Order: sequence, then structure tokens, then C-alpha cells
Amino acid sequence: MKLLLVRLGSLGDLVHALPVASALRETFRDARVDWLVDARHAPFLDLVPVIDRRIVLGSRGGPLRTSAGPGVLATIRSLRRERYDAAIDLQGLIKSAVLARASGAARVIGFARRHLRERAASFFYTERCDPGGAAHVVDKNLALLRAFEIDDAPRRFPIAVPESAAASAVRDAGRSSGRIGYALLNPGAGWPNKCWPPDRFGGLAAWLARQHGLRPVVAWGPGEKALARRVVEASRGEAVAAPPTGIGDLLALARGARLVVSGDTGPLHLAAAVGAPVVALFGPTNPARNGPWDVADVSVSRYGECECRYRRRCRRRRACIEDISVDEVRAAVDRRLADVTSHA
Repeated sequence: MKLLLVRLGSLGDLVHALPVASALRETFRDARVDWLVDARHAPFLDLVPVIDRRIVLGSRGGPLRTSAGPGVLATIRSLRRERYDAAIDLQGLIKSAVLARASGAARVIGFARRHLRERAASFFYTERCDPGGAAHVVDKNLALLRAFEIDDAPRRFPIAVPESAAASAVRDAGRSSGRIGYALLNPGAGWPNKCWPPDRFGGLAAWLARQHGLRPVVAWGPGEKALARRVVEASRGEAVAAPPTGIGDLLALARGARLVVSGDTGPLHLAAAVGAPVVALFGPTNPARNGPWDVADVSVSRYGECECRYRRRCRRRRACIEDISVDEVRAAVDRRLADVTSHA
């Protein structure tokens, strides 16, 4: 059996789709499971051992990539040569649905029309699954497995976390400073209205060091170095910026952290997937749909009052996530760390 998963991005959404790949591998051990992904997110799939091959949209070849050359048409030609038994569209957009259908798979499986972000995508499916009352996006994705008579598949996130010099350096620096461990703070996000203000992250960092004996480490990605610096400055010397990191380094840093605090963005979901204790901050997105799935994790949300839900930019002068106070996040941290201590 040959199966194709279509989930092009974003990073957090790839994480949320991993339990589908895990369940397919567990059920069909001899099947080939491939994944069609955007080039900028492809390195993450190198760390997912249940995937046989990642097919990178528009890539120029290389290990584990399609060798057909750049461009959508070349990728489609490469897909059609594989003669997939089924293609599963986990994205629900017209683009992803067209690619799934164009793969030539005998079955093209997607969400029922009312659950699609772009409802016209439904026309490209041969089978449609209704996730019913599933609230979290992970469970919605798993509902597509009913097409294979797979019910109640577990939420498993198969990620091979690599050795990381950056994570080792953070751990060693923490030991030399006498801290009991470190807290990873992630102030960035792809949407401006998902970002909690850096001065509040700085205030939280100073309190974490003083109250809990943790060394605050500020994660940053492309274009976020200045943002990390602002958090460090606001912490009055208590926080440090993380070394430059790739996706593997970030996973290793998250797995080794005593706590991760982040808005709704890829690093948050990576941290949850590797089992890090999480405090999540939500503005325009719904934690019941997008938040951490461990019941011990804590979400602080303003989604109920938000006027620009699931919009990249706020309609108001002040984003609703800015209404979350440092005191609220401190209380959430206390609850989360108390649970960690009780289970130690």
C-alpha cells in the first residue's frame, strides 16, 4: 500500500498532523507513507521516523526529495508516477486538495465541506469524513482515519530529537550558574497579534529566576534576534538569549526545559509534542482547538473577548493578547510547575 499525506505547512500544523502518520504506520506496518510539504518546513519531517519519504513542493532534489525538479507541475508528475492507493488532505485548502487529486491516487480523502477552511476544496475529494464534535485540531485530523476503519487512534507524536550542541551549551551554562534548570521563553510568532509584549516576557523572566530558581532562556528564530534582545534587556540581566538554533536544536531545548512559555506558534507545539511542561498564551486563536493537549498544561487566553479571531492583524489599536497581565501568567506558571513537582 502507498499512502500520501498532504499537509504543506505551517510548522504547528505539521505537528498536529503527526498522530495521523503515526496511526497509519502502526496499522499498516508494510505500507509506504509519504508526505507532501512546503520546502521551508521540510527539515522538520527529516526528524519524523514514521515517514518513508518527504516530497518537497518546488524542491531541486536532494536526499529524500523528489528529483523531478522545481515547480508544481514537476512535483505532480513525480507524484503520479508513484500510483498512490490513497491521498489524505489534512490542510483543507483548494491548493492542497488540488495537489491531492492531481497525485492520481485511487482515493482522495478530506474533511466534510462544513469543516473546510475553503469549502470548494470538497469537490476534489472522492471521500469526505466528518469529525463531528471533535474540538482540537489533532482530533479532527485523526477523524480522517475513519476512511481506513481506524477509530480512537492515540495522540502520538513520533519525533526523533537529535543531539544538539546549542541545547548542551544552555544546560552547561545553567549548571555553572547554580540554577536548578532553565525555562524556555518564546516571544515571537508569525502573526503580530499572537505576540505577548517583550517587556512582559522580561518581567516574567526576572520573576522565574527569583521565585523558581530557573534560568530564563529566550528562543528566537529568523528575524527575531532583536526581539529576543528586548526580552533580555527587560529582564534586567536575568535572561539570556538562546544560541542560534535550527529545528533540531529547538526540539532539544524544549525537551530539556523545566518550563516553556510561548504564544500560539510552531515552537509551542513542538514543545508540547516532546512533552515539555507548557504555559501557552492565546489571543486571536482558540486554545480548545489549537492549544496544548496535555491536561496538565495551562493556557491563558483572551480568545473569548477577541474581535479579530483567526486574523493575522488586529482590528483594534491594542491586540487582545496584550490584556494578559504578568500576574496572570505568573499564576499559570505556579500551577504548571506545582503539577510537575507533584509528579516528580
